[in-house]
Amino acid sequence: MAHVTLGCEAGDPCDNGVYPGRVTQPDALPVLEALHSTPARRYLSDEPIPEEVVWALLDAAVRGPSGGNRQSWGWVVVTDASVKTRIGAWYREGWEKAYGVRREELKDRSGTPTGLSGASFRAGDHLAAHIHEAPVWVFPVLRHAADSTNPLLGSSVYGAVQQLMLAARAYGIGSTLTTLHVGHERDVAELLGLPEDARTMALIPLGYPARGRWTQPKRQPLSEVVHWGGWGIQRKQPKA
Repeated sequence: MAHVTLGCEAGDPCDNGVYPGRVTQPDALPVLEALHSTPARRYLSDEPIPEEVVWALLDAAVRGPSGGNRQSWGWVVVTDASVKTRIGAWYREGWEKAYGVRREELKDRSGTPTGLSGASFRAGDHLAAHIHEAPVWVFPVLRHAADSTNPLLGSSVYGAVQQLMLAARAYGIGSTLTTLHVGHERDVAELLGLPEDARTMALIPLGYPARGRWTQPKRQPLSEVVHWGGWGIQRKQPKA
């Protein structure tokens, strides 16, 4: 199990906003519990993450699926404040174009099973303004992807990305899979020194959660999205 200092629950601030202790060994979470309790965490503190923990997360990530076991990926870790500031500005630009222009419409929107709720929008808006403060960023990168038109390209890396995020969960570290930097993909690639044939597949900010809890993400009912044997064929889910 996780080892933490005594006091408030790890990952939850005390009344004075100070975190009393951090996970130094991963929590032995049951797999299904982790799968059901790893939502996007967009309120992240700037508290440093130990480098050995970052290595542990990446070691879990590369155990993920890789088509043909080609492993044509790379994982670029960014902690430099100046680099995060530059890319953070491009990320905010992408956020504003995609969602910020609808701020008045979305910021108080009632919760729905699909699309952004007001709370999700406010969390995303916060992340856009503070993403550069997250202590560690990870860019999963694919080689031979820069000019690819393969619509299934992401299948070669996103399984591994999910493993990174689940491993982060075990250490009490929040994360979210973002792509809003891609409007400046060439600039990001140049700044990170990527090979010419490579492209970033996501930007994953990592940080200890500054607010919120590990809760099950809200989703549509299974009966509305599961098609049994063919599209449109419904089947009643048995009771657990």
